[in-house]
Amino acid sequence: MNKDLTRGPVMRSMLFFAIPMILGNLLQQCYNIADTLIVGQFLGKNALAAVGSSFTLMTFLTSILLGLCMGSGALFSIRFGQRDEAGLQESICASFVLIAAVTILLNVLAFVCLDYIRVFLQVPDEVWGDMRQYLAVIFCGIAATFLYNYFASFLRAVGNSIVPLIFLAVSAVLNILLDLCFVLVLKRGVAGAAEATVIAQYVSGIGIALYALMQCPQLRAVRKGCRIRWQCVKEIASFSILTCVQQSVMNLGILMVQGLVNSFGPTVMAAFAAAVKIDAFAYMPVQDFGNAFSTFIAQNYGAKKADRIRAGLKGAVQVSLIFCIIVSALVWIFARPLMALFIEAGETEIIREGVRYLRIEGAFYCGIGCLFLLYGLYRALGRPGMSVVLTVISLGTRVALAYALSAIPFFGVTGIWWSVPIGWFLADMTGIFYYIFRKKTLLSWK
Repeated sequence: MNKDLTRGPVMRSMLFFAIPMILGNLLQQCYNIADTLIVGQFLGKNALAAVGSSFTLMTFLTSILLGLCMGSGALFSIRFGQRDEAGLQESICASFVLIAAVTILLNVLAFVCLDYIRVFLQVPDEVWGDMRQYLAVIFCGIAATFLYNYFASFLRAVGNSIVPLIFLAVSAVLNILLDLCFVLVLKRGVAGAAEATVIAQYVSGIGIALYALMQCPQLRAVRKGCRIRWQCVKEIASFSILTCVQQSVMNLGILMVQGLVNSFGPTVMAAFAAAVKIDAFAYMPVQDFGNAFSTFIAQNYGAKKADRIRAGLKGAVQVSLIFCIIVSALVWIFARPLMALFIEAGETEIIREGVRYLRIEGAFYCGIGCLFLLYGLYRALGRPGMSVVLTVISLGTRVALAYALSAIPFFGVTGIWWSVPIGWFLADMTGIFYYIFRKKTLLSWK
């Protein structure tokens, strides 16, 4: 199932590789969306606010592991494009040890700091009980997140985007079935929703790890022993840590905004909790297309095929813009029915605020689509530091404007919503101008 992206028609290769990734991550969104939908409909708005705020926190924590795995995956793709089997095996070994150690540390810190989260996120008293109960269970799934994302990143790096999709499909269906069972039948409340998610995560994590170990010769070679040079560790660290910083800074900014949202009370919290799931689901395909584009660029960068890189970049921009325009129109039109999926019809104030959020964010999905392509491009060309710069610009603007505008009575909570697209477009302009002025340097090889 491995696919060499350095050969064949450019756009067809990229799209066929991207489609399973898009479908897979849409399914992955079903983990928390299933929790949110079932909790919102059957356990009330305080439980919905608790699960929604927990999702933002977990996104931040898992973004650390995701960033490390994505950074390692970019290096795996380059080694695969170079046909450097020994270098690929050494990178696999070094990255696994590094990310496993971070996973253990992160899990310990999550439990130690559990009770400090309430202060940091300004969680209201009526929400904290459910939120603490949910987090105490969901933190147990951090190791499963590592397993899935590490082995999925490896498989995608060597051109296999089908198998990660299969394992996600199985676990997503399992998650929904267990959600219904634990919440509606066993009456376990928000803890039951968290238990369903964690069980499903371990199914996908352990399953894909066993598959990769049995089917991939590079991993079997690592099991027999692999010598790790300091130079390899430095290279893995430069890719993984900077990508991790990019991902975690992005989600830390979102987490800081979550704290500001929480200060407006349970109604705004519930509206944000539901709307942000719809928002993430809407632009998730273009995010995953950006990751597939990154793998395509990295393999061709390793193979020193500049013409395919340029052709891939041009085609990716066109596809991303068309998709974002279509999705923006759909979210604008169907904002209210989409909110009604998560919120009871009688909660008109929550629905109204959620619709306002979706129509502001949804009108500017072209901005986030372009930004995901820029992240993928610079990661694949060995410039993960530039992705960090773009993230700092995007999120720094978002956080600063959110706090400044929301303090003005004329804007209020709407100022938080407007800060997001402004941050996207400032980062886009920076990334595009950098590429224009440094194009020759970026596509040169030592």
